[in-house]
Amino acid sequence: MSRPGDRLPIVVGVDPDPSRRTALAWAADEAARRRLPLRAVHAEGVPTRGYRRREVPPSWEEWNEALHRTGKQVLEEAASFVTARHPQLEVDTLLTEGDPVWVLREQSRDATAVVLGSHHLSRTREVFGSASVALPVMAHTRCPLVVVPEPEHITQDPAYLVVGVDGSVHSAAAVDVAFEEAALRGAALRALFVWEPGPLRIFDEHAPQQEGRRLLSEIVAGRRDRFPEVDLRHELVVGHPVQVLTEASAHALGLVVGTRGRGGFTGMLLGSVSQGVLHHARCPVIAVPSPG
Repeated sequence: MSRPGDRLPIVVGVDPDPSRRTALAWAADEAARRRLPLRAVHAEGVPTRGYRRREVPPSWEEWNEALHRTGKQVLEEAASFVTARHPQLEVDTLLTEGDPVWVLREQSRDATAVVLGSHHLSRTREVFGSASVALPVMAHTRCPLVVVPEPEHITQDPAYLVVGVDGSVHSAAAVDVAFEEAALRGAALRALFVWEPGPLRIFDEHAPQQEGRRLLSEIVAGRRDRFPEVDLRHELVVGHPVQVLTEASAHALGLVVGTRGRGGFTGMLLGSVSQGVLHHARCPVIAVPSPG
């Protein structure tokens, strides 16, 4: 995620609910693993409509003071949690005002990664962080965005990560991050090329599959030399990308995808595939923007 010598922090958006600490724990572990500082960020939002019709709402000064007091407490508790988990980790906190999406986009300019939690409320409604921010942050982030589901899922032994491959430059950036993450964790890596057949699949099946295998081989070739310790499996899988990647994520340490692509991953940034993966993946999703 970062170049050697960089000391850009891991930035994590802090959920005010102290029972939701999975994303904070993931970010702290990642910062400790990479020997980077951790920055815990809490963005104060807008007033809630929690007053009865006959009640007089507080003044702006009172409301603002209450928000600051609550925000400071949220960050103090988060910092205490991180310090107890990693006593030697360098931690700083940032309390900001404004839209969490804008705040996290700005933080991504000078970060190794931005980490958010996702809390599944139902099949039809999901909240990312405090204000459904994951997708809009992903649209403009300058660094990888990690979305960590609540509660923590069960991984498989031996541990592995999954990366979606489509042969594009965006996919190549995701593969770089996937190899790096696998090497840091001592985990294996599954590189998947998902081919979704079209209506003429009966007459045109062999050529696309051969092309997929060629792209897989090409995109992992140089990385295997740089990360010889990573046990790599590359697979061509026929099916819908959301379904295939969701199933592959069931017991993975993480699912890595590029934020744009072609072929089976067309529209990965804001299309149905990206939203489907973020909503249904059973492990942390690492969305990697293309370089530049």
